[in-house]
Amino acid sequence: MNIENTQSQMRKGILEFCILSIIRRGEAYPSDIVEEMKAANLPILEGTLYPLLTRLKNADMLTYRWVESSSGPPRKYFSLTEKGEAFYNELEQTWQELANGVNALTAKKLEE
Repeated sequence: MNIENTQSQMRKGILEFCILSIIRRGEAYPSDIVEEMKAANLPILEGTLYPLLTRLKNADMLTYRWVESSSGPPRKYFSLTEKGEAFYNELEQTWQELANGVNALTAKKLEE
């Protein structure tokens, strides 16, 4: 069994929740999301992030606005919609239930 594949699948399962968590705190520019994920030891490539942002935007979870940049092309800043906020709250509840369950199972001692 390949540990890297299992680790990758675990990360993919929480990727959307983590990205929405970052955006929920305030408008976010994609490269800032990449940097924050990297700092949290959850690296993500822009090639993975952009399709996810587009999918969430198309599902009305995110909105964006263009901001002119003095150092290049305009920047797209993402924020949560009301629907996105509700979706995030459901994900957060699900995460808490999963984390509690996993912690309960992994904290049990081996029977002697």
